[in-house]
This record gives sequence, C-alpha cells and structure tokens, in this order.
Amino acid sequence: MRAAVVSFPGSNRERDIVMALERASGRKPVVVWHGDAEIPDCDLIVLPGGFSYGDYLRSGAMAAHSPAMKALKERAAKGVPVLGVCNGFQILTEAGLLPGALMRNATLKFVCRQVHLRVEESQSLFTNAYEKGQVIRVPVAHADGNYTADEGTLKRLEDRGLIAFRYVTPDGRAAPEANPNGSIRSIAGIFNESKTVLGLMPHPEDATDPNAGGMDGIGLFKSLVDALH
Repeated sequence: MRAAVVSFPGSNRERDIVMALERASGRKPVVVWHGDAEIPDCDLIVLPGGFSYGDYLRSGAMAAHSPAMKALKERAAKGVPVLGVCNGFQILTEAGLLPGALMRNATLKFVCRQVHLRVEESQSLFTNAYEKGQVIRVPVAHADGNYTADEGTLKRLEDRGLIAFRYVTPDGRAAPEANPNGSIRSIAGIFNESKTVLGLMPHPEDATDPNAGGMDGIGLFKSLVDALH
C-alpha cells in the first residue's frame, strides 16, 4: 500500500501517522508539503492531526484552501481513500468532503486523555479488521472536537451507516460522561457517502505501539492494508 501524508504549518502528528502506517504496511509513506500542487500516485492520502495555521479563523479553515487540497479533492473524486485524523477531520469538513462541522469543546477546554470508541460500521476500507460493536481504547487531544450537523444530515448519517465511531463507556454505552467534547449523538468519526473518506477526532495512530499505551488503533491501519494491498 502506497500512502501519502499531507503536512501543514502547525501539523504535529504526521510522524505518528507515518510510523503507524509503516508498522502496518512495512512501507514508509511519502510526506507531502501542503504548498505542493501535486500529490504522488498513491493508494491512500492522510491528513494528520495538529494545529494547521495555528487554528486561526477556524480549525482547518485555512488549510482547506492549501494547494495540495485541490489535488486531494481530485483524487478523492476518483475514489482514492482519504483519512483525516483530528485536525485532518476538521480540514475535511471545512473542505466540504465531509458534512457537518467541529466546534469548540462543550467544556471550552482542551481535552487530552484516553477514550473508548464503539465501532459502528465494520464494512469499510477503514474498519474491516474490527467487529461491529467492538469497543476500542485510543487517545484524544483537541480543543475543537465537538461535532455538529443539522437534523437532516444526522438522519442521513444514521440511515446510511455513515457513522464510523461513537464515544462510549468501557462497556459500550453512549453516555455524557464518556463524551469528551459534547459531540452530538456521541459521534467520534464519520464516512462520506461512498465510505472512501473517513474523518475522526481520536488518534488511532497513537494506539499502535504496546510501549506507548495500547494497540487498539492498529486495526484501522491493518484494515487499510488489507483493503488496498
């Protein structure tokens, strides 16, 4: 699997993504600077976490207009899978590749801790290594992770199986105390209509090494390797 990771001014998780992809695939991804107008031929494009452009204006709003995003949109339109993690999720919503928006956390505070996620959909390029309903543990680190969308969009996401992950308790219940940012319906990640684009706020790349606290995130990267090898 050939992957490309797009780096923006303020990105700080591209190295984590590169290491996770290399662990899962045995192949090091290429890192593309946001100012490059071209993205090399690849099987997957990843937008990493961080604070692109210092989160000025709105998180991801400026990055969504970077030159590399034009190439990314063209590839996505042709079916090339795209993964956006944390700030990458914010960029995907700002670029119109995913519906809804990420607002300030309900507590108005930055949150950095482990959370539990329930896998809502296992029939996708990104989640086929998991079981539907499986609970995994991964970290979050964000100030603007409060997902919101209008009722029509939420109904479409629910009806078409486009919610990828929800925040839950360790035993799999969606509950206010398990939701770190106030996201509507405890949504932690969503797909586009074709399930070729995934955005999520938690960091599965930081749960791919037993020495760093856990391995629950490796399933996402193994899913991609299995689907795109």
